[in-house]
Amino acid sequence: MNEERWRGAGSAVLRMFAVWGVSTLTMLVLAGLLPDFKLQSPDGDSATRIAMTAALGAGVFGLLGALVWPLLVRTLLLVPAFVLAVLVFFLNGSLLLLALRLVPVNRGEVNPETAVVVAAVMSAVASATGGALAVRDDNAYRRRLHRLAYRRYGRPSGTPAPPGTVFLQLDGLGHDVLVDAVGKGLMPTVAGLLGGLPSHRLTPWRTDWSSQTGASQLGILHGSNFDVPAFRWYEKETREVVVSNRPASAAELQRRAVERTGDSGLLSLDGASRGNLFGGGADQLALVLSVAVRRGKETRSRAGYFAYFSDPANAVRTVLSFVAEVGREMCQSTRARLRRERPRMGRGGLYPFVRAFATVVERDVVVAAVVSDLLAGRTAIYADLVAYDEVAHHSGPRSRDAEQILRRLDRSLALVLKVAELAPRPYRIVLLSDHGQSPGETFRMRYGLSLGELVRAGCGLPVPRKVRRTHSGNEARAAVRTALHRPVEERAEEHHAAPRRSDPVVLASGNLGLVSFPDVPHRMTRQEIERRHPALLSTLAHHPGVGFLLVRDEEHGAVVLGAYGAEVRLEDLGEHPTAGELGPLAVFGPGAAEAVRRTDSFPHCADIMVNSWYDPETGEVLAFEEQIGSHGGLGGDQSRPFLLSPLALSAPVPEGGELVGAERVHEVLRGWLRESHGPQIPLPSRPAEAAAAPVPVPPTPPGAGGM
Repeated sequence: MNEERWRGAGSAVLRMFAVWGVSTLTMLVLAGLLPDFKLQSPDGDSATRIAMTAALGAGVFGLLGALVWPLLVRTLLLVPAFVLAVLVFFLNGSLLLLALRLVPVNRGEVNPETAVVVAAVMSAVASATGGALAVRDDNAYRRRLHRLAYRRYGRPSGTPAPPGTVFLQLDGLGHDVLVDAVGKGLMPTVAGLLGGLPSHRLTPWRTDWSSQTGASQLGILHGSNFDVPAFRWYEKETREVVVSNRPASAAELQRRAVERTGDSGLLSLDGASRGNLFGGGADQLALVLSVAVRRGKETRSRAGYFAYFSDPANAVRTVLSFVAEVGREMCQSTRARLRRERPRMGRGGLYPFVRAFATVVERDVVVAAVVSDLLAGRTAIYADLVAYDEVAHHSGPRSRDAEQILRRLDRSLALVLKVAELAPRPYRIVLLSDHGQSPGETFRMRYGLSLGELVRAGCGLPVPRKVRRTHSGNEARAAVRTALHRPVEERAEEHHAAPRRSDPVVLASGNLGLVSFPDVPHRMTRQEIERRHPALLSTLAHHPGVGFLLVRDEEHGAVVLGAYGAEVRLEDLGEHPTAGELGPLAVFGPGAAEAVRRTDSFPHCADIMVNSWYDPETGEVLAFEEQIGSHGGLGGDQSRPFLLSPLALSAPVPEGGELVGAERVHEVLRGWLRESHGPQIPLPSRPAEAAAAPVPVPPTPPGAGGM
């Protein structure tokens, strides 16, 4: 063992000197290329003295990077991520200036602007050199893994460690889009898991009505997404809008789920949560939104950046990729505009930077955190990669831009798989998505007004002149005048038969709209809405951009309304209703009625729930938000995500069965964790009305220690 340690120490020293030598050579080359960067005195120096200056400068720069950089990054954790990304260059340049000042021979000279460039190039070259040498030195890499394993578990005994599980969520990637991407050769790593001698099985699953990350991930990680009707909704008792991706809202939703289930979550046993909205009960948290409102460096959402950016080479590499991604987005949006692609939305302003942050910075930090968790041998890891979802919203779920993101995500997956092979314990890698995305124009693009403006017109409230000029706005105003028995030519819709009340709150979650009346403390019934606004429900139900409405009837309970007077009473539907009985729900496929019925039971279900039009032939929907790839309601790929699981684990559903709802997915994942030979993870105690059927846990198949 002593000989092994000496050999490892020798390899590390050799790599250190190799990186130093390459850094010195890089500094010499840059001094020859850049006129503002000098390594000799004005009177000239010998080649030996110049080389000595470069060697000392490179050595001091590397030493400062190792000692000072982590302290700088920790100090800057409170700085917004965008600002930190820019400061990386200037901080690195400052370290180079300081290094040249500390060189004893005092020959180095460089302008501050040039120092930024020189430092960036040197850090990138040093990182590439060190990484290449470490990868080629397999023995050194294996020794490092063993040391990490000893630190985490102690020295391995004769019995191998039970397998751990990694859940990688590819946010927003639908089942059919994944299949097409594999068929096109965009994702060779995923293709390798499914083709030849497959190691994994692909299973589609169906979301709840609210097909978005807030509802799906809360259900998957915490076992309950009860009373999450959409991505954003209005709560009358607090007079506040809950938005799933706000830290305070995410913390409250997590608290409600834990209170309902009586269990801390999927990752409660030695778990790690990376890049998620919710913690899942994990002890190890990085970039988790629900803990962002807490105090303390261990719980801040930015705390995950420290481990990554404490390495200056990582910082430079990521920032360079960030800048390249901003340029790539600008080129792609310009090309789409010149080609007059349809549908197309504006992608200016800060969006290029938002996209670069999601597709580069967050991806790099989350993948690095997962790699660290694998090397530490954690039992359960759940990480969310949001890159595809962000790009698909603005470019379309099947666009060339989105396909390029899938290629890069596949490379990230390949890295995780490679590290898992070298980890101190075997790992099972599970890929899944929380929802898909459905393409289509926005509601505003097609009709010239938003859902909120249509609701206001249907209520007889003032709307902008441009809305009054649209066909939809004219029809809504005419319906109001007719309902109030006014002459059609009268243009005084601002006058009301009743005293002025609070304006309705209209919110959008993809192609799902929610209308609430804040001055009424309870959920309004159909009859109450019609007495207050006689034309509103008919205006919405008959609009060609609306698929159906959900309202509460005083006599019949949950009622779905559609065009031409269609009406479906959900309590009257049998177990297997026909298409004729489903009415406007029939086009949305099996399970739509049950999903709508479940949402109707939520205490915070809106007064009117509006699902947009859907074309089953093209898969298109009309988003009430400004997105050409959307999710949040029913219709198309958005409701059909996937679960890619190792064959070593039990099948998620019996053959011919269907996996429905995020809570059911939670039970499946929890069942897989319980199949391990390690400490058993108990099923949570849940209220009878929220509990799903228990997942049968078959005996672990032979050889189940694989991926």
